[in-house]
Amino acid sequence: MTPRHPLLPGRAGALTATATACALLLVSAAAASPVPAAASPVPAAGGEGADGPQGTAVYRPVARFTTAGKPRDLLLHPDSRHLYVGSEDLPGTAGTDEGGLHVLDPADGKVRSTVDRAPGPTGTLGRRAVRRLVAPLPGDGAVFVYPLRGIGTAKDGDAAAAGAWVPGGPVTDAAPGTTPATVLVAQGSVLSEVDIATAAVRRSVTLEGGEEFAHDPARGTVWFTDVAHRRMYRVDTATFTVAATVELPAGEGFGGFTEVDPETGAVWVGLDTSVVVHDAAGRRLDVIKGTDMPRAAEFDAATDQAFVVWQDTGDTSEPGSDNNGSLTVHRTGDLREAAPRVELPGNHVQSGEAALAVAPGGATVFVSDPAAGAITRLERATSPRITLNPLDVSAAAGTAVSLTARAEGTPAPDVAWQVSTDAGRTWRTVPGATSPTHTFTAAASDDSHRYRAEFTNGAGTARTTAATLTVTPAGGGPGGGPGGGTPGGGASGPGATGGAGSTGAVTGGSGTTGSADGGTAAGTVGGTTGGTTGGAAGGTAGGTGAGTGPTAAGGVLASTGAAAAPFAGAAVLLTAAGWILVRRSRRRGAA
Repeated sequence: MTPRHPLLPGRAGALTATATACALLLVSAAAASPVPAAASPVPAAGGEGADGPQGTAVYRPVARFTTAGKPRDLLLHPDSRHLYVGSEDLPGTAGTDEGGLHVLDPADGKVRSTVDRAPGPTGTLGRRAVRRLVAPLPGDGAVFVYPLRGIGTAKDGDAAAAGAWVPGGPVTDAAPGTTPATVLVAQGSVLSEVDIATAAVRRSVTLEGGEEFAHDPARGTVWFTDVAHRRMYRVDTATFTVAATVELPAGEGFGGFTEVDPETGAVWVGLDTSVVVHDAAGRRLDVIKGTDMPRAAEFDAATDQAFVVWQDTGDTSEPGSDNNGSLTVHRTGDLREAAPRVELPGNHVQSGEAALAVAPGGATVFVSDPAAGAITRLERATSPRITLNPLDVSAAAGTAVSLTARAEGTPAPDVAWQVSTDAGRTWRTVPGATSPTHTFTAAASDDSHRYRAEFTNGAGTARTTAATLTVTPAGGGPGGGPGGGTPGGGASGPGATGGAGSTGAVTGGSGTTGSADGGTAAGTVGGTTGGTTGGAAGGTAGGTGAGTGPTAAGGVLASTGAAAAPFAGAAVLLTAAGWILVRRSRRRGAA
């Protein structure tokens, strides 16, 4: 029997032709069809806080002013931003009476002016201490209380204060009134609303006890605290009558302050060594416990935070007394601390109660220390928070490498790059690498080194995740090299030779020589997966087909991705199947 030509109709020839065609189609598709490369990883926030959670707010003392005598109260004016200080004379100051109303520059504590004279009960001007700041005046200035019953007003640069005396007993507490022209004053258990200019009493109510209070103008309420009887009275300012009584926890009978959160109406009361918090209706919410005595509180609406000054008893014979006070910051929503407690050395109650003033937004806080005759300025700092981590990178030896990291914090953090040569077990600082982008020339010895950035400011330290550097030999990728083709069988017919693949992650080799009998091409894919089939459609003319491996910067398949490998593998299998069928057909024909 005369054997059929492999390309004429017949089972073996048809299968061989099909295999060859499929191989050509698959390899052509792998070479020509664009396969999207894998998306590059996106640098992300992350890293770790080295000495606490990232983005932690802390308050740090940055200045101490001793220019305003013995400070008794503080007010940061919302318009002029002047720091008003009500002071008494500080004992031990030779020949100088430092009492009065001091106006300071809040940045450096320098005295802008001092108003130390105000009218007495008969209208005669005299030197007066200032113990209570009641409210800011429009634009600049303050309303204040001076001993024993004076209500005064003054602003920066005034030679003397205007003032009048309230009839009755000494004023024990004061707050803004129900109108801009009035103030509320407590004279022991008597609550009155008086005219600022004349001190005339407009209305009053006498309570069972107490001597301090807080006004909630948004809800038309005054909360009057009676520490001796452990209760609060809610006074309706529309009728000036007691609307309710709220019981306070039992204790030793020491009262510190009564303040109202203007946003929520919650009432904060300093009692003994705790702060008791009630909602606007008088229902108890929680108790903040401490070891010192809470003596002042202020709220910041922008951050929904409460600031509390705690003073030590100043009696070192008592257990737990260390002579130091503290500042705490609490979220008003859940009462938890919003910043670590700040120690206030030497701040105790033996020489008077501390006061505080908070700048809008809570970035700056001023705390008075009557015992030392000083005001401490504290500023908020935020520990670094990583916003950009460096990425793993591959580079040829001798080429430049850039790693970038970023972090935010207040103040702006400094950066230092670190390197590990033992897979992250130990780290050392890279000399001179103090910029967010670290650029250097890769050396072969840098292969597998890890790099990270450490950001530091006064509030803490944070580190990025580590990036790994892979260094390839100069001029080639890892695993690159010439691929070897497999020589084709048969002696007759010029075969086609596949083109050499370029070096890279996967390198194509030479194609095989064509088949015998005038050579229908069935060249094997050269190298690993890179070359194309040689000798395609050689036919009787002995034509030559040039197989060309896909080439891109960085090596074969760099532009098409790993998805081309299955196409090339399928081509090899189909071509091999065709060769087997051809050889079996030949053997049957010979038989």
